[in-house]
Amino acid sequence: MKLDELLKVLNKHVPFNSAESWDNVGLLIGDRSSEVTGIMTALDCTIDVVNEAIDKGCNTIVAHHPLIFKGMRTILADDGYGQIVYKLIQNNINLIAMHTNLDVHPNGVNTMLADRIALNNCEILLPQTETYYKVQVYIPEENADVFKLRLSEHGLAKEGNYEHAFFNTFGQGQFKPVGEAQPHIGKVGEIETVKEVKVEFMITADQRVLTQQLIHTHHPYETPVYDFIPLDKEIERGLGMIGELAKPMPVESFVTHVKQQLNMPSVRYIGDVNKQIQTVAIIGGSGIGYELTAAKQGADIFLTGDIKHHDALDAKLAGISLLDINHYSEYVMKEGLVNLLNEWLATQFNGVIVASESHTDPYRYM
Repeated sequence: MKLDELLKVLNKHVPFNSAESWDNVGLLIGDRSSEVTGIMTALDCTIDVVNEAIDKGCNTIVAHHPLIFKGMRTILADDGYGQIVYKLIQNNINLIAMHTNLDVHPNGVNTMLADRIALNNCEILLPQTETYYKVQVYIPEENADVFKLRLSEHGLAKEGNYEHAFFNTFGQGQFKPVGEAQPHIGKVGEIETVKEVKVEFMITADQRVLTQQLIHTHHPYETPVYDFIPLDKEIERGLGMIGELAKPMPVESFVTHVKQQLNMPSVRYIGDVNKQIQTVAIIGGSGIGYELTAAKQGADIFLTGDIKHHDALDAKLAGISLLDINHYSEYVMKEGLVNLLNEWLATQFNGVIVASESHTDPYRYM
């Protein structure tokens, strides 16, 4: 399959626009018209990962952490990140980043972590909401059907697998054209009563401008009457997971369990060592700042990485238990993403899809 086709599949399942505004996701290096021969998943795109991809015949790397993030002033063959970029281009290897968009995916990084530590009855810790609009348009009965067809042809009024999703309320509209008006129905200076339909339908936030344009283009009235009513709904996407262990565990046993399941040589615990752990909240990477939210939702402990001294001290004073599982714990996405890609590309791609075996944790535990 072409790289452009792969990007479309990824965007369909893990929309790139669901990433944080500060993030850098999508195609970072590559040729959209190139043929994908093999796909390798990785947490970080290091020189070792690039060499591994070359050895395994994978010309496309899908990494969690963006290689190009803070900005690069130079690309040199023997210098830091420039060395990696240079080698990718030199060997015609495409690089795709799926970072915070994979974090908030319902089957993304946090679900992968929750599965590893055997959490049950999981829910999204911080569900996202999206704004959409209910649109109301008043139009003569005789023009309503054609008007709705025009809107539907442009992808409006679609709910899931249903198109042309309109609600119609019949009534009477009144108006009196004055001044320089050029009415479609009625005469200037006279009150006109018309059989009208209030047509209601839903649109996404990014369809608002198009909808307004189409109303003015296809509505017979010189001055159409319509409303956009903003609404918010919770969606199956968001940051973190919260779930339960099969049975309560003492802190020491729980910590040992997490280390074994994540193959972590070292973790850091903050809190009461005598408490029992059953409800667990988790945000992979750097999730500090959400520990209070987790506690309010009943979490006995909050797992994340990159916990600083003062954050740990504040949590301890507040009676909140934390477990620093290191940022590298997100490596579970390598195998997890392979499983998702095999599912999404089952009928479209026959090449190899593998997880990188390169260890990219910059720390040595001594």
